[in-house]
Amino acid sequence: MIKTQNLTKRYGGILAVDDLTFTVAPGEVLGFLGANGAGKSTTMRMIAGFIAPSAGTVSVCGHDIGAAPVAAKACMGYLPEGAPTYGEMTVGEFLDFVADVRGLKGARRRGRRDVVIDRLALGPVADQVIETLSKGFRRRVGLAQALIHDPQVLILDEPTDGLDPNQKHEVRRLINELSKDKLVVVSTHILEEVHEVCTRAIIIANGRIVADETPAALEARSRYHHAVTLRFERREAFEAGRVAIGALAEVTAVEFDERELRLTAVPRPGANVLPAVSALVVKNDWDVPELHLEAGRLDEVFRSLTQPLQAEAAGADPFKAHGATL
Repeated sequence: MIKTQNLTKRYGGILAVDDLTFTVAPGEVLGFLGANGAGKSTTMRMIAGFIAPSAGTVSVCGHDIGAAPVAAKACMGYLPEGAPTYGEMTVGEFLDFVADVRGLKGARRRGRRDVVIDRLALGPVADQVIETLSKGFRRRVGLAQALIHDPQVLILDEPTDGLDPNQKHEVRRLINELSKDKLVVVSTHILEEVHEVCTRAIIIANGRIVADETPAALEARSRYHHAVTLRFERREAFEAGRVAIGALAEVTAVEFDERELRLTAVPRPGANVLPAVSALVVKNDWDVPELHLEAGRLDEVFRSLTQPLQAEAAGADPFKAHGATL
């Protein structure tokens, strides 16, 4: 339903998006991940038809966004970064305006307006001016305008950025509900969102795709894949555990937190450290209130994939590579 082919965008001498080719099929929730400035929002805007690519093509529901923009956009709901709206309008007025733009009329117009207000719990603020709403409610209004015409495809650019934990939970729960009957693309730099909502993740750096896998496959790349983390109740056991676990043949490194009395046993490639660590706990009768097997750490995989390219783009300047200024 979404297909990009050699998608490229230049701004003068700056190459923002570099030859992206990927397809998103029905039933997928694609997380489009990257650091700030990686090209995520530029790609979302090209898919949504807000900006034209310098090269390459985008097809949505079989419609080329350049050759048939109205047909392609009719299939899409788009939530831009920051969820911009007309702040002087009330919620109801804004949704009426969007319904008019989308060509909704009569009973369908009234029905779709009622559906999005109900689904996004906007009833209590329907007559309130948008600029007086909280960030969470403004984001809901943004989602409502993207959904009002019941599109097959949803493009959501940083849908939870700037929200508090409760508001993020609400938006993610809604995305999960919507994904049951829609194709969803979520652009984000918040890695926890991959676990919460995505069935697939594309990571980009400097406008290039560096990974395209399921979240589980990305976690399996981590050096912490099948690592064992445990927390000790007493310091003497913690100190003994550091030595004993570090001596295990299956363990390549032990990372520890002195304050939390927490150890992580990092396995050698292909090794299973859980049985050996568990046996030590039982043998020494350590009081361990927490012990778990890690799937892997997406943040570590993300850094390993993106930081070399960031450093390359910044001429190996460590401050520029991390987006810092002096």
